Amino acid sequence: MAGQTTRVVMPQLGESVHEGTISKWLVKPGDTVTEFEPMLEVDTDKVNAEVPAPVSGILREILAKEGETVQAGAEIAIVELGGDGKVSATPEAPAPAPKTEAPKVAQKGASPPAPQAAPTPREREGEKGASPPAPQAAPTPREREGEKGASPPAPQAAPPPRERGGEEGAQGEGLKAEEPHRYSPGVQMAASELKVDLSRVTGTGMGGRVTRKDVQDFATKAKAAPAPSSAAQAPTAAPAEGDQVVQLSRVRRLIAENMTRAKTTIPHAWQTQEADMSGVVVNRNASKGAFQKQEGFSLTYLPYVMAAAISALREHPEVNSTFNETELIVHRDINLGISIGLEDTLLVPVIRKADSLSIAGLARAVNDLASRAKTKQLKADELAGATFTVNNSGTFGTLFSYSVINPGQAGILTMEAIVERPVAVNGMIGIKPMMYLCFSFDHRVLDGLQAARFLTSCRKWLESVTAETPVY
Repeated sequence: MAGQTTRVVMPQLGESVHEGTISKWLVKPGDTVTEFEPMLEVDTDKVNAEVPAPVSGILREILAKEGETVQAGAEIAIVELGGDGKVSATPEAPAPAPKTEAPKVAQKGASPPAPQAAPTPREREGEKGASPPAPQAAPTPREREGEKGASPPAPQAAPPPRERGGEEGAQGEGLKAEEPHRYSPGVQMAASELKVDLSRVTGTGMGGRVTRKDVQDFATKAKAAPAPSSAAQAPTAAPAEGDQVVQLSRVRRLIAENMTRAKTTIPHAWQTQEADMSGVVVNRNASKGAFQKQEGFSLTYLPYVMAAAISALREHPEVNSTFNETELIVHRDINLGISIGLEDTLLVPVIRKADSLSIAGLARAVNDLASRAKTKQLKADELAGATFTVNNSGTFGTLFSYSVINPGQAGILTMEAIVERPVAVNGMIGIKPMMYLCFSFDHRVLDGLQAARFLTSCRKWLESVTAETPVY
């Protein structure tokens, strides 16, 4: 190449995100890329995000194609630096590859260097393994076997008991020391949750590394649950003439997997109560003008319902918990997930320690998350860690919703449309703004009595709001 080049790597899109799938390249080889301008779109199991170019220059080569899942830190493209392109990585990164051929010549000349050349095909680990292979020359006294054939193959045959080190004898012993470090925290967490023995999982990642998808695939095959079998039958239906076949995006597939897991592992139960929203309506009407002027956006009814849920969660902490097979984890913090529906996906960003916020503070948090969700600016960590979820499908006029519980939570509260209707009050008929609160709960965690008490607490909080209730 004419100028200096740098290799672009897959960024880590969150503390708990260790790999991503390239959904779309926004540039092609030969195009000019500008630092901080979007270069590609990446899907993870938590978020779809645009990845900006780390440098300015010309895209020379794409190393990871669309649809490929790559580990964070793996090389995905080569960019020829422009006049003002600056990076921390050295442009000579590709240099080690040609150097691997030099030891191959040495193999023909003398037998001692031969074991050193054996590990070099593992380019990624070669830099770290350069020192370990040298001591491996000690076992090479098996030269009597090596004299019958090529000297490198003889050491290779000795250590194949190691499954991953079977390719090269000298490398096999080195892998024994590295084996415990081959699993990323995300992989270990997935294995723990799915109860998978990592030693039985075959890695498909770079250098034979085990990825989270490998763990999930292994668990799915091991369980052989009815749900996957029914999903496998779906493709057998052939489209009729005039039908349109739409391929599922990665995000949609992940949503489908998550919802299927939720419905097959969580025994859902459902309750609803009707709340008189008269006080909330009066309070909002009295506050919305000043709120709009001060905050720059409208005050909706959602923060009121969120505040009611938070108050009820404080009163009934068992609802703010996670079922963990033999134990119940009751969470100290109330991390509230808020369902945000976009045209092509559904996101549930999290407001952490929501119980420390006022009605106005909750409104700000929702507005911020919703705005960034629409522009794909949410971080992966903002979509994980919720302990309870509030859904607002009533915005679209729904009256009764049977929402699916997010795995790891004990329930989800849905606020429905506020509708004026005749209600009997003290023997008289009056028109009041009424709203149904719908509560889906995990029957392993909560019984009907506990669920009803939680829902009653939500309703009573909403009905206790008056014009004087502070928003700030």
